[in-house]
Amino acid sequence: MRLIAREGIDNVRIARIATEAGVSAGLVHYHFDSRDALLEEALEHSYERAGDLRVAALDEGRGAPQRLQAMIDQCLPSDRALRDDWVLWVELWLRSARDRALRPVAARLYARLHAWFADTLATGIAAGELRACDVDRMADRLLALIDGYGLRVLTEDPEMALDRARTEIWAAVAGELGLSADPG
Repeated sequence: MRLIAREGIDNVRIARIATEAGVSAGLVHYHFDSRDALLEEALEHSYERAGDLRVAALDEGRGAPQRLQAMIDQCLPSDRALRDDWVLWVELWLRSARDRALRPVAARLYARLHAWFADTLATGIAAGELRACDVDRMADRLLALIDGYGLRVLTEDPEMALDRARTEIWAAVAGELGLSADPG
């Protein structure tokens, strides 16, 4: 994952991946019949690892507004590991835009993120912590906002610092959810 994120799937050498993993290049080729297969597995692993971090970072005792704030934070490129995850996503976006075979991978990973947000939204609505809304549309909106602002943070746009991205994402959805526009 780290090598793909830092060098790009087309530039990273299979021999280098094998060396980093402590296995032979032949073994890597045996398990991955193409670079796309390697990218897909790296993304799956990245998602699972990030998912473990997400769950660990989100105390179940938090209310839905606090959970949503933490979820947004966990989806932005705020540290080296999350930046690497983001670069993998960018690789997937570019490759799936050109190669139809990768589109189901992108759709599957987005469906999982969507479900994670939708579940928190639905739970918050049911508990009376969030104003009723179309949960699926709100989850899609949150993901689109995270993608757009996150990309600007990733590329170090001088006009879009991480804190500003967090604030803008929150302000865009807070009113519809019945929350203060200030994430506090």
